Amino acid sequence: MSLRILKPGILSTIQDLGRTGRRSLGINPNGAMDHTAMRLLNILLGNDENEAVLEMHFPAGEFVFGSECSFALAGADFSPTLNDVPIRNWSAIKAIPGDTLKFRERITGMRAYLSIAGGLEIPEWLGSKSTNLTAAAGGLKGRSLNAGDSIEFSTPHNTIKPRALGPSLIPKYSRFPTVRVIAGGEFDLLTAVSERSFLSGAFTLSNDSNRMGFRLGGEPLYVIDEIKMISAGVDFGTIQLLPDGQLIVLMADHQTSGGYPRIAGVITADLPLLAQLGPGDGVGFHLVSIDEAERSLLAFDRDVRFLNTGIRLTL
Repeated sequence: MSLRILKPGILSTIQDLGRTGRRSLGINPNGAMDHTAMRLLNILLGNDENEAVLEMHFPAGEFVFGSECSFALAGADFSPTLNDVPIRNWSAIKAIPGDTLKFRERITGMRAYLSIAGGLEIPEWLGSKSTNLTAAAGGLKGRSLNAGDSIEFSTPHNTIKPRALGPSLIPKYSRFPTVRVIAGGEFDLLTAVSERSFLSGAFTLSNDSNRMGFRLGGEPLYVIDEIKMISAGVDFGTIQLLPDGQLIVLMADHQTSGGYPRIAGVITADLPLLAQLGPGDGVGFHLVSIDEAERSLLAFDRDVRFLNTGIRLTL
C-alpha cells in the first residue's frame, strides 16, 4: 500500500501548493514550481487540488507500486514507462502491485509531477506537506527522496476510470516563452534604454538557477540613479535587478523579503511557463496591466472549476 523508491532521481521532493501565512516569521512558502500541472493532475484523479505530489527532475526516479492504485503524470515529458511500456502524461493510469514506473529521456520541460488517486500519507508541517530543504522540515522531514524510501498511500487500493485531460487547459510549454509581467515597485527607476531592453530583449537562464530563483543573462539593465533600498516583500515571480545589471526571477523557494529593486512580477497565469525552463533556455517579457493579469487568472480558475465539477460527477 505504498510507493517504493528504487532510484531517487535528481531532487525528487514532496510538494503541494505551499505554506501560507508564515512569511512574517521568515518561513518561505515552498510548494510546486508548476502549480498548474499539480492542480490539474490532482483534479484528474479526483483529489483535492492541494494534495501532495512528487516533483521530479531529470534524470527522474524509478518507482515500484506496492498496491493497486490509479496514478497520473503531468508537467514535463520525461518519456514515462510502466513495466517498460510507454504511457502518456495527463492521463489516469491503473497500476497493480509490482508495476515499475521509469523515465527514459527528457522531451520537454524540467519538472514532472506524479500524483496518486486518494493522495499520499505525508505529515503536515505548518499547514503544508511541502518539503522545505532550508529548514529541513516538511515532506520526508525536509529532504529529497532516497533509494529505499517508501511513501504510504492515504487511500489504499483507490482506482478510478481511465481518463485523459484535453489540450485546452494544458500549458503551452516552450524553451523560449514570452511571459507576461506587471510593473514592479521600482520599474519606473529603469533608464529608458533599459526599459526597452527589458521588454524587447531575450534573456537566458544560467546554470546558477534553482527552486529559489532563476538567474538570467542578457543585456545589462540600469536604474537612473543609484538607490539604497530597505528590504521589501517579494513573491513567486518577482523579478529583481542585481547590482551587476542582470536579473533574477524568484521561484517557489524564494526568500520572504529582498533588498534589490523589484522591476516586475510574472503574472500568476504564466508562472508555469517559467517554471518548466532550465539552464540554457530563454525567456522574453511582455508588460500588461494588473487588470489583464487578474482577468487571465480568473478565466483559468473558472475553467478549472468547471473541470473539477465535471470530473467529480463521473467518480
